[in-house]
Amino acid sequence: MRGLAKYYILLLAALGLSSASAQDHMYSQFFNSPVYLNPALNGQFKGDLRMNLIYRNQYTSIPGGLSYITASIDYNVPQFGGGIGMIFTRSAEGVGYLNKNNIAGIYSYSVGSEDYVLSFGLQAGVTNRSVDYSKLTFGDQLDPRLGYIPGSVTGADKPDFNNKFFFDSGAGINLTLKNFNIGGAAQHLNRPNESFTGAPAILPIRATVHASFRYNLTRDDNIDDEDRSYIIPSVVFYKQAQAQSVSAGMQYKRRSINAGVWYRSSGSGGPGALVVSLIFDLFINKEGGEKIRLGVSHDVPAGGLNYSNTSGTTEGSIGYETTLPSRSGGEHKFFGASRCYDFY
Repeated sequence: MRGLAKYYILLLAALGLSSASAQDHMYSQFFNSPVYLNPALNGQFKGDLRMNLIYRNQYTSIPGGLSYITASIDYNVPQFGGGIGMIFTRSAEGVGYLNKNNIAGIYSYSVGSEDYVLSFGLQAGVTNRSVDYSKLTFGDQLDPRLGYIPGSVTGADKPDFNNKFFFDSGAGINLTLKNFNIGGAAQHLNRPNESFTGAPAILPIRATVHASFRYNLTRDDNIDDEDRSYIIPSVVFYKQAQAQSVSAGMQYKRRSINAGVWYRSSGSGGPGALVVSLIFDLFINKEGGEKIRLGVSHDVPAGGLNYSNTSGTTEGSIGYETTLPSRSGGEHKFFGASRCYDFY
């Protein structure tokens, strides 16, 4: 019965994804995959080169579950306060091995002063969507008494195509104003058709709005910024077709440690969750701006699903920043202004 419950939960998850019209995934550690959250955050960091990798294993103990991975690399061009970059995202969903791979280039630019920074980002790339029909089970392969019969052959007609390539685009904007940061992004602006058959299957636009506030807990303003303690409450609103959710919570940040607690509402896209995250910054060469960031988070279902059957959702992330010896010196734009990376 326990095994049947797990398959039933997986079926519900798959049906939820289908009813959401190919709903995109969102990371609980959205701050550790900033380029996925908003292309306007591309090139926004202290060093010259940044690489990020994040992996999400959703409903860990369910066979044939949902897994996602995103890798990005971006280059900071201080002359225009933004940068250029690339992002790769792969998703694998369900026992039918419905896979989606996307690779895209990103360009970002910023305007502002010592008081504010307004950033813009553009993203364009190509997506491949594929399915392995041999992994699917049809009604004529099920026996009323015995259930699925291994090795049985179905008489169901399979579609002529099992993969689809299409162009995909996105854009974002972000404003940092002293201790306040707010941004928004939209993906799939061209609304591509990802259907395997002649019937259209339009990928709906994914809209994301995020906001953060940085509160200084340290009253002594004479100490360096790295020795101060901050509480950073944040909220992220996500909507795609009829699916939507809100993530709200806060981080405590001091020196190399960042700990957070979040709640994600169920909305109409699935069950809610309580999220705990922990991040460590390991400085290899602090004066040279070289560091590694390690992050881990865990989601506990808060209604709708049973934790004992799903084991929740786990994410792991790693990031690397460095400066390049070949980079010529010079004053960066918006010197002294708060930047988006100060909020994560």
